[in-house]
Amino acid sequence: MCRHAQARMPAARCRGSADERGAALVEFVLVLPLVLLLLFAMIDFGKAFNYWNDETHLANEAARYAVVNKNPLGGSSLEAAVKNDADSGELKNGCSGCSISTPGINVSFCFVNGVNATNAGDPLRATVTTNYHWLGYLVGNGLPLTSGLTSTATMRLEQPYNTTDPSKNAYLNGSSADSPAGAVAC
Repeated sequence: MCRHAQARMPAARCRGSADERGAALVEFVLVLPLVLLLLFAMIDFGKAFNYWNDETHLANEAARYAVVNKNPLGGSSLEAAVKNDADSGELKNGCSGCSISTPGINVSFCFVNGVNATNAGDPLRATVTTNYHWLGYLVGNGLPLTSGLTSTATMRLEQPYNTTDPSKNAYLNGSSADSPAGAVAC
């Protein structure tokens, strides 16, 4: 274009357009970190949302097993059985340098209407919690920003809670460090 326009334009204009050849590369290098940070943040948000969704499923499963007084693993605690059903090892056990902190998820149960409301038809709440470290896969232990992911499910007891011998219940039997022995109010 400059050759045809040379007769009509001064020479300075043609030289000016040739000096802008590397501008696009410089602009790309300046914008690339921001675009990558946004991309990784979207991926991390999706991962956190997936973990929260898994926790919701586990809370529903825990509440259902508790209200029917059934432990699918038999000898182990219901908390451990629900924890073993988690989709990923990171959600089950956590780890250092990843998104979920150790010990992974915590499962707990409580009676919504107080410790004396343990008859059939009374509500029981299962809660699954964990701590999520944002962008943990990029910077080791994650950014200083940590969020608690919590899911709850409330269902009505189908059989009464045995207050005289809590070990006869599939839940709140005190066999796990996360679960106290006996009935607990929310």
